[in-house]
Amino acid sequence: MRTNWIEAIDARSAAALASGALVPVEAEQVEMDDAGMRFIVRWVSSLAAKDASRSAAPAGGAAEMAGKGGGVQGAAARAEGAGAEAARDAKTVAIPGGPRDPNFNPFLNPDPELTVGPVGDAHVAILNKFPLCARHLVLARRAFEEQLLPLARSDFAALAALMVEAGGIGLYNGGTAAGASQRHKHVQWMPDDAGNASLRLFVPGLPAGLAEQGVATHAALSMRHCFVRVRCGRGEAVEASADSLHAGFERARAELGLEAGEGGLLPPFNLLAGEGWLLAIPRSREHFEGISMSAVCFGGTLYTRHREQIEAIRAVGPLRALAAVGY
Repeated sequence: MRTNWIEAIDARSAAALASGALVPVEAEQVEMDDAGMRFIVRWVSSLAAKDASRSAAPAGGAAEMAGKGGGVQGAAARAEGAGAEAARDAKTVAIPGGPRDPNFNPFLNPDPELTVGPVGDAHVAILNKFPLCARHLVLARRAFEEQLLPLARSDFAALAALMVEAGGIGLYNGGTAAGASQRHKHVQWMPDDAGNASLRLFVPGLPAGLAEQGVATHAALSMRHCFVRVRCGRGEAVEASADSLHAGFERARAELGLEAGEGGLLPPFNLLAGEGWLLAIPRSREHFEGISMSAVCFGGTLYTRHREQIEAIRAVGPLRALAAVGY
């Protein structure tokens, strides 16, 4: 198993940025305090390129168009023209991931310029073409599975492979209402860098001595949710961490009543893992005031496409914005 993930990610990122296959992150941010916790709200201007690729590309080719023909600046300019209508309607796009095109699956045969390499037998690590931060990875299953099928131990083993070496946070968007932009099952990983999503902001409000697989809730989160104590992060053994994360997911499912329905699919939910905790949140809808809310937002970093949307979050506070898309 690979043991130098950061080197591999950085090498692939440098080559992909140079070729235009990877759209560079361009963001401005503000900080907001809510219930004694610090939240970051980022306006990601580089995501205009994603809107432009959605508007300008033919069906099935949106992801190939972005990053070519002038890079992010050219794509952003196209967004002001042909993509202006789509950009105005924030409810038609999602963060993160590629455009929602049912005829195109970017994970089945991933772009070689964005592919970092295999993760175990079942997954492949791919640079997120429209990253929310540097080193933002998608860990996609090699064979197609529906995103809302229950997460398997192998999905958590893929996350554990990254996290035991490099820490960071694991993320999962279960279904469109939870911010998923692709049906092909995948989890995501972000490094533990300043300003990135993390469960660290919630740790002071959780029971410090809770045993592994113990469950808890956080007083500041008014929506239905469940924290489970798990083994994850730097220094853990991959197999033990995968077992703990998978068991924690099943425990959270039981606590929240996330039962499989038609076709074996689960109801929409988000999942985050890091700092020795797993957090699951059932979802009622995707958007708050036109802002797509995905798992990363529940890690204390909220993302918007338009600068004015920051004020919509400021008006109610980050915690109420998050609660609005849960139960």
